[in-house]
Amino acid sequence: MFDDSAMPVHTGESLPSWTYSDPDFFAAEMEAVVRPSWQLVCHRNDIPNVGDYVTLDLLNDRLVALRTREGGVRVFHNVCRHRGSRLLEGSSGSCPGRIRCPYHAWTWDLEGTLINVPYERDFEEFDRAQHGLATVETEEFLGFIWARLQPGGPSVADQFAPYIDEIKPYRFEEMQPLGRVTLRPRVVNWKQIADNYVDALHIPVAHPGLSGLVGNTYGMEVKGDIHKMWGDVMETRKDCWSTRAYKNLLPPVDHLPADKQRHWVYYRLWPNLAFDIYPDQMDFMQFIPISPTETMIREIAYVLPDDRREMKAARYLNWRINREVNAEDTAIINRVQNGMGDSSFVTGPLAKTEVCLRDSAARIREAVPSARHRSKP
Repeated sequence: MFDDSAMPVHTGESLPSWTYSDPDFFAAEMEAVVRPSWQLVCHRNDIPNVGDYVTLDLLNDRLVALRTREGGVRVFHNVCRHRGSRLLEGSSGSCPGRIRCPYHAWTWDLEGTLINVPYERDFEEFDRAQHGLATVETEEFLGFIWARLQPGGPSVADQFAPYIDEIKPYRFEEMQPLGRVTLRPRVVNWKQIADNYVDALHIPVAHPGLSGLVGNTYGMEVKGDIHKMWGDVMETRKDCWSTRAYKNLLPPVDHLPADKQRHWVYYRLWPNLAFDIYPDQMDFMQFIPISPTETMIREIAYVLPDDRREMKAARYLNWRINREVNAEDTAIINRVQNGMGDSSFVTGPLAKTEVCLRDSAARIREAVPSARHRSKP
């Protein structure tokens, strides 16, 4: 049998299977791909009051977005500057007034300034100003709070620039959270989830409900750092009761143009953030890498105030349709992660139409050159 393991991966092929489970590659990928990328922490309306906070754990860093006394939002490392204890617990909460370490009671104000140190005179040449809470690079865009562990590179606004005009009518800045952040662990490499998100060819095969909703209108394209997928809600022969009810009940949305009234659109910001946008609501999903074969999906929905019964029903049906899609995707990515462990599989061909998957693979190979090899160098 011909052994092609030493040959380089072709640009029309997927990433080699070993890159989806190898610990060394995972470590290199986190440094070259994830740490330099923007991460969405929360929406400013998730933390409306002074002292409200939302936490985000990413790799070995613990971040917290906090509403300050001055009304702004700051993102700090959520660890004490004394002994490294975690400061604020849970995925969200409130600490009106100050942040107090539960270990030794070091205390900071909501702007991150150290204001109290027990036994302070016992510390030699101690300067409070040198021990404020550590910050990270932060940006507010579309009402969302973003953080980047490794500074530099384009802004979030620059990355979304190709699509900002079509996003603006949805009025993201005014949206309110619908429930709380949900964390869903998956026993797969983060790229399995990200790849599946932008894989359009599996929609008619694996997602009968979604396929019944948008029919053959599903499209995709790449512009800069954004992968875009879309489809229009239409009449098809594949309707189930939830998609049929959604089509019948979804009411008009006054602030959206006619071509967006029944339009579902998805934007993936490279590498691990996705916006799902519908006429009735939107949500974000993050694919948080935990280990080479573990990922946490972090998500929450946002809506504009609307008390119409038809809108409430449409939002429920949207949730139901997407829960079915999620269950179907979970089964798929588990099968792929498991199958990639087989010795017969190294890479697979990518169709010319799979522009998002081709772009993803090219970006990984550029950031971590070892991904150009069929087997681990």
